Amino acid sequence: MGGNNKGYRRQFGAVRQLASGRWQARYQGPDGIDRTADRTFDSRKSAERWLSLKEAEIARQEWVDPDAGTVEFGVYAAEWMEDRDLSPKTAQLYEGLLRIHLNPTFEHMPIKDIREAHIRKWRTARRRSKVGRSTVAKAYRLMRAILNTAVRDELIRKNPCRIEGAGQEHSEERPVLSVAEVFKLADAIKPRYRALVLLATFGSLRWGELAGLRRSHLDLEQRTVTIRETVYDVGELIKGAPKSRAGYRTVVLPSLIVGDLKRHLGEFSQAGPNGLVFVGVKGNQLRRANFSKYWADACAAVGLEGIHLHDLRHTGNTYAAEAGASLRELMNRMGHSSTRAAMVYLHARDDRARDIADALGERAADELRRAGGASGAVADGDDDDEDGPSGVRVPG
Repeated sequence: MGGNNKGYRRQFGAVRQLASGRWQARYQGPDGIDRTADRTFDSRKSAERWLSLKEAEIARQEWVDPDAGTVEFGVYAAEWMEDRDLSPKTAQLYEGLLRIHLNPTFEHMPIKDIREAHIRKWRTARRRSKVGRSTVAKAYRLMRAILNTAVRDELIRKNPCRIEGAGQEHSEERPVLSVAEVFKLADAIKPRYRALVLLATFGSLRWGELAGLRRSHLDLEQRTVTIRETVYDVGELIKGAPKSRAGYRTVVLPSLIVGDLKRHLGEFSQAGPNGLVFVGVKGNQLRRANFSKYWADACAAVGLEGIHLHDLRHTGNTYAAEAGASLRELMNRMGHSSTRAAMVYLHARDDRARDIADALGERAADELRRAGGASGAVADGDDDDEDGPSGVRVPG
């Protein structure tokens, strides 16, 4: 046992003792290539145990070529980006997350060497450096997606991004404006943007959808707006399609804003069916950077602080939910293919909870009255008060 370089053949693989006294394990992979374990062992038993595990891995068809994952993360991530049909806005987001947050740590690491401990250490450092938690969660999700593809490409056996909850964003709840506040903003903003404020709210439109809206997409007789185009402002303006199939949609508008939209088309929109509905002061396509001053001035004029333009869409979605829209109706109106975002709006605002409860009680009481008050039921379940302040005895 004590001789140097003494080897032992097994049914699967072989072990031998090195001059240092440590043990080496070798085996033939499914690809027919002889491979050496990535480490040495302090005993023959440990080396043989490693070989047994490797043999079981091959039998389960879970074996991964240990040389395949030598590609550096930065190179693989760049190829991953190129292989995807990303919208300009998403591509810009991902590029920034890689450049600023992921590549400084992982760019030159072979993906096979990235461990959960490395990712945990990176995440902790990012959070301590005052990077927004939402940004850290986005960066983590991007890395997890890239390494999920590496697993499917059989470059690594499992994804090291396994930190529970690390990809979840807990964004601050955005405010919901009252109808009066929406119209105060519409009154305060530059007249050419009044209709934009109202359509963003009551049509639940995104900024890019508003900037890309054409005259032919508005049918004011039928009170509809159809989304077929969007504009991505990524340093330059890029015409594009909605980011998902669900983004192609037709939204029915309340008659409340039709008059404002008609006036806007007559005074401010480009001519012709393909003309843009909303343009800047000089008649050019809207740019968010130019619009932001008019938005900030309007918010200041009516005393609303910290309100973003996107809050108008959030407000409109809330109105639709409060008006009784179902989950599917909300998803269609918002242009979402998943239920996750729409579910948020099915939770009524605090100031609506009592209205809903009262309406529910009144409806139940009316139905009982029509049924003749079977069993002498009491609408609020209180059979002690004949005519209490909140109890209504349904006559039998």
